[in-house]
Amino acid sequence: MTALLAIRDLTVRLPPRGDRDFALQGVSLSLDRGEILCVVGESGSGKSLLAGTIMRLLPPGIAVAGGNLRLAGEDLLALPEAAMRRIRGARIAMIFQEPMTALNPLRRIGDQIGEMFRIHTRLSRAAIEERALALLTEVRLPDPRAALQAYPHELSGGQRQRAMIAMALALEPDVIVADEPTTALDVTTQAQILALVRDLQRRRGTAVLFITHDFGVVAEIADRVAVMQHGRLVESGTADAVLNRPGHPYTRSLIAAVPPLHAAPRPPLPPGTPAVLRIEGVSKTYRRSGWFGRGGPETRAVADVTLSLPRGGTLGIVGESGSGKSTLARCVMRLLRPETGRIRLGDTELLSLPATAWRRETHRIQMVFQDPYASLNPRRRAGDLVAQGPILHGVPRAEAMARARALFELVGLSPDSLGRFPHEFSGGQRQRIGLARALALRPEVLVADEAVSALDVSVQAQVLRLLADLQKRLGLSLLFITHDLRVAAQICDRIAVMRDGHVVEEGTAEQVFGAPRNEYTRTLLASVPGQAWVPPVVAELA
Repeated sequence: MTALLAIRDLTVRLPPRGDRDFALQGVSLSLDRGEILCVVGESGSGKSLLAGTIMRLLPPGIAVAGGNLRLAGEDLLALPEAAMRRIRGARIAMIFQEPMTALNPLRRIGDQIGEMFRIHTRLSRAAIEERALALLTEVRLPDPRAALQAYPHELSGGQRQRAMIAMALALEPDVIVADEPTTALDVTTQAQILALVRDLQRRRGTAVLFITHDFGVVAEIADRVAVMQHGRLVESGTADAVLNRPGHPYTRSLIAAVPPLHAAPRPPLPPGTPAVLRIEGVSKTYRRSGWFGRGGPETRAVADVTLSLPRGGTLGIVGESGSGKSTLARCVMRLLRPETGRIRLGDTELLSLPATAWRRETHRIQMVFQDPYASLNPRRRAGDLVAQGPILHGVPRAEAMARARALFELVGLSPDSLGRFPHEFSGGQRQRIGLARALALRPEVLVADEAVSALDVSVQAQVLRLLADLQKRLGLSLLFITHDLRVAAQICDRIAVMRDGHVVEEGTAEQVFGAPRNEYTRTLLASVPGQAWVPPVVAELA
């Protein structure tokens, strides 16, 4: 039987002065109707460029140098662009890794989903709106009718990702290319989306090429697994064979880095350890303007939150998308002004500081943002972005650049890439640049908003070890915001669980993961994908 999607000896050349000559080299894969093929590998292994090649959406300067790519026997590489446009969305759709860059910031979500139907169908305007609303309901957006009228920046990161998934599912295509589609999603929504993908697969025979670094997701949904390293396919086979009997050393090293879903043993903080950061009664409400400036609907994003971060400790904040985690982080960093409450860094009340005094204090508290592409200036080179903070605080440029080189090595990037621009890095590599930039000022407190969510498991493990080492050597304190409960279990001393702006449970990591008191916490833990799979070689390679 002919494969629905067949890739043979695909080679894609990179521009000169890259890390290597080829992004993909001799890659051969096939995808049958109704099959889910998971592609895994470290950041920079070529996974996303494989997806871009399939969609014929390669960046300038990157070109196919050999091989062929066929959809139901039709050579996609030979099609004129007009014919390819008719195929995109209708027969083969893509869920992009970074929804904020894939969504048009000037158009409402409903309008962007509706465009799929306006281009490929003859449905009426009312029918299109009805279908768009049904799709947003299907991907479990909390208020789908409001989301129809929202602009991308008015949704959380996870909500934007769900809107992107709704667009890809709109026309029920034959093939879905999903590039890290659940990276920004909390575990409950992730479970719902994975169920939605499986339902589409069974009901329509849709084939899914699912790119991910989450081995729990792989264990949950994959029929087959392909492992990529440095642009080459190093191992492929059934999910059972690759996950439970991996043959290649690289595959074994990836599986060994998967964190378990139980609290790691951590030495307790000394009795009487003072709090370096206090959040006291903080509330933040979003108000959307109505007609003629009149008051519109309100959303209580953070509601009377009180938390304390001990010096040298790690406080994890977990919860679903839209629970208020990122809003709380932005209040701590004075990027948002809460209506009530106080935030203290040591003895300094942050919210009452004048702007000039706050700028002097910023070296003490730094943030790693959730969306690395949106938070990095695309017109500045990576080395300059990392060195910028120290230079503004009086560090000589030569010393700041030397610090940037050292930080690049610490976070797993080549110092030779300091001169490259953000768009020349993969999504996971951009996240590492954001981490290096935050560490450059040697802060007392690091606010990490999904700081490792875009990283593959091996680099994730390296970064977590790096943060633990910095805590020991520098006394660094972490406010660690994540939807990845496996990561939270490994790095956090205490866990606060947020829902609808409220903290519904707080305690030590052992208490929250071992004996959760709140029903919502138990639901989160039960939704983590791949719990039935036990990595077979962790003990051997750890």
